[in-house]
Amino acid sequence: MASTRRSSKQGDNRADGPRRPRVVVPTDVSVLSAATGARLDLIGAGGHDVQVTGVTLRGQDVQPGDLFAALPGANTHGARFAADALAAGAAAILTDPAGRAELARVLPPDARCAVLIHPDPRRVLGAVSARIFAHPSQRLKLIGITGTSGKTTTAYMVEAALLAAGRSVGLIGTVETRINGIAIPSSLTTPEAPTLQAVLAAMVEDGVDTVVMEVSSHALALGRVDGAHFAIGAFTNLSQDHLDFHDTMQAYFDAKARLFAAGSPTHASRAVICVDDEWGRRMAEVARGAATGSRPYPVTVSAGPADRPDAPVRRAQWTAGRPRVTASGKQLVPVTGPRGVEYELTVPLPGRYNVANALTALAIVTAAGVATQVAIDGIAGTRVPGRLERVDRGQDFLALVDYAHKPGAVEAVLATLRAQLDTAADGVGGADTADTGRVAVVLGAGGDRDTGKRALMGAAAARGAELVVITDDNPRSEEPAAIRTAVVAGARAISGGERPARAEDIREIGDRREAIAAAVTWARPGDIVVVAGKGHETGQEIAGVKHPFDDRVELASALDALNAPDALNAGAEPEVDR
Repeated sequence: MASTRRSSKQGDNRADGPRRPRVVVPTDVSVLSAATGARLDLIGAGGHDVQVTGVTLRGQDVQPGDLFAALPGANTHGARFAADALAAGAAAILTDPAGRAELARVLPPDARCAVLIHPDPRRVLGAVSARIFAHPSQRLKLIGITGTSGKTTTAYMVEAALLAAGRSVGLIGTVETRINGIAIPSSLTTPEAPTLQAVLAAMVEDGVDTVVMEVSSHALALGRVDGAHFAIGAFTNLSQDHLDFHDTMQAYFDAKARLFAAGSPTHASRAVICVDDEWGRRMAEVARGAATGSRPYPVTVSAGPADRPDAPVRRAQWTAGRPRVTASGKQLVPVTGPRGVEYELTVPLPGRYNVANALTALAIVTAAGVATQVAIDGIAGTRVPGRLERVDRGQDFLALVDYAHKPGAVEAVLATLRAQLDTAADGVGGADTADTGRVAVVLGAGGDRDTGKRALMGAAAARGAELVVITDDNPRSEEPAAIRTAVVAGARAISGGERPARAEDIREIGDRREAIAAAVTWARPGDIVVVAGKGHETGQEIAGVKHPFDDRVELASALDALNAPDALNAGAEPEVDR
């Protein structure tokens, strides 16, 4: 029997691969075969006692003792890389019948390894990964947050509240993965199953007791979170996105519902659902249908309609009243809990949708056993990278960077900023005075993604801002001009009708740096400039190449250029309020 792995090279100190635990107890491939129904085959001499101490589906990440998951892909089969995986030390391979046939062609004659053959290896990869790493999610409290918008903000708020309660907390999300304060950049909202299970195991090893993670619809549909046990699952909202992958809104909803539905392998033991949209109310019904004696009914949350903060909230266990906005932009919100007890919740970000995010976070954390007031104190100090993040270079207008890259999110952000301007104008004589500021938005749409949302994003921008600057986001493999044309068409198509355009000026500037500079130059005292779409991202992908580009840095540079004649600190590091 192979010895327990205790190599730092193969553990969490490896800088060029995903985080792994330092210690892993070997697992017999025969155990994995019996657990998944995969047929066990042997290549070369050897017995059935082959053991594995890790798993990966990326050939470049293979470590000695690994199970290499050779899955079919859109362009090629992972089995083609099996020879390199064995050379790197892989002890076994998980693949499908087509992959097994490919192994006969690509492996050298002296190759020796065990092969697990399953008709749908991706479907069992989560369970296999969890078994190899000793089911780490069962040794901590795992909280999953899904929805179209608000996942990141809610996750950061949950993390802050848990830390305030003295928990040892891990966070896995769009911006980063954090393990006991160590930040590791992540490229997917939810990692592939082998990486996720390895990271969770490393967190357990480091003493983490609670993990909060964003759970994307892709992860649920593709089985990336299969094998994970969610103590709590939360739903924020649903609006159009990812229809290039899901085809219909119903399919998109069904993917999200895998976190809550009876019979789903990823259903959470407890659910927290925001019921402010129709999809949320439907999701609450799904979660109610999964309730049993051991699985309680969902906890429901309502902050009321985002465009009518004074409207009565829907019946829910947690509700929020009308906020008071402080001079610093924080919102002081009266909230009522499940037993009718009232609290005051400080929401550190503007907008009714952030009230919903904070209220959802509060419901999640109290469901996790944290005292309500402790959770409220923690949420008040939350900082979320790239979410209405202020860039201050001494200018006399507000400059922000936000991640909004979906029609609903763009509309919500602009409505929030408009409400902020109107509130400020009320303090100097009314919203119809000349003192009312204006809004400029810089945005584009991503390539190789849902094409149907492009015109909708342009329309949302034109309805909410006086200046709309349409530029390139991440064109990826598409022609940038074609993407911009669709967004521009949406912006120009709503000059009349029930929801007429507010935009006085719609410009198309392909170069994102120039587009940001144009918006900054346009602004006058009291205005708001928001650069939307990329948020925390630090690169721009064009024709398959990712170029360094950070909206926060570029916005700061444009502000410096504007202030250059009067600024003494031009060229200094940008001051970003994070």
